[in-house]
Amino acid sequence: MIHLLLSIFFSTGIFVIFKYFGIYKVDILKAILVNYIVAFIVGFALAERSFSILEVPNQLWFYGAIILGALFISIFFVMAKTAQINGVAVTSVAGKMSVVIPIFFGVFLYNESVTFLKILGIFIALVAVYLASVKEEKSTHKNAGLLFPVLLFLGSGIIDTTLKFVEVNYVEKEDVSVFSGSLFGFAAFFGLVILLIKSIKKREPFGMNNIIAGIILGVPNYYSIIFLIKALQTEGFESSTLFTINNVGIVIVSTLVGILVFKEQFSFKNKIGVGLAIVGIVIVALA
Repeated sequence: MIHLLLSIFFSTGIFVIFKYFGIYKVDILKAILVNYIVAFIVGFALAERSFSILEVPNQLWFYGAIILGALFISIFFVMAKTAQINGVAVTSVAGKMSVVIPIFFGVFLYNESVTFLKILGIFIALVAVYLASVKEEKSTHKNAGLLFPVLLFLGSGIIDTTLKFVEVNYVEKEDVSVFSGSLFGFAAFFGLVILLIKSIKKREPFGMNNIIAGIILGVPNYYSIIFLIKALQTEGFESSTLFTINNVGIVIVSTLVGILVFKEQFSFKNKIGVGLAIVGIVIVALA
């Protein structure tokens, strides 16, 4: 249980840090690149066993790490933009209600049951994501305000599903840190490629504030994944139940942070969406 609580804590921290990215005008891509380099280094430094980076291509989880690395850099960018445009609470709702996706695939991959309550919970979750993401006030980000939460919802669900599949089938308990470090390393590689392409069009200094922001983000990002994987490996915990508790915990804590720390304002639709998110996720858990 302690691993699950720590995953909730560090995941919420990521949303808060992204909010400050907007406040301090941090370049998202550059900070995310540094963040993944930091997470990569930490992963190999804290490996549970002696391990050489040259062994990575021979591991069964190698291609899974590549796929997850590409997904991570893409969805992290979407997550950062969502936090800046929609706020911390809406970002957590859109990202964490994606739990319905791994639950859906769990029916086919792990022969989990299909019940009326589970279907009802998934439907409520989809409605909640829409309501929590809608901005009623006029804004230059009116269309993007809905686009980014939807992309975050889909992408986060795919990441959770892929992470669970690779962890169950290919990752040994003593390889959790190395596997996590490797996927962060691939994410850094893809981020570097994107940054180099952008640099061809427009060259600009990297910026010390982007480096500092990336370092600050890298540690909680690494531990959010580490503790989630360790929680998934805990005996007696079904993945659907664990993802549900993890995600609703992040939604609730992030919402409280958004209201208390950042004084975020919610429309009536947003409040209904957040409420439905909690209801939907609880129904899925009961199912």
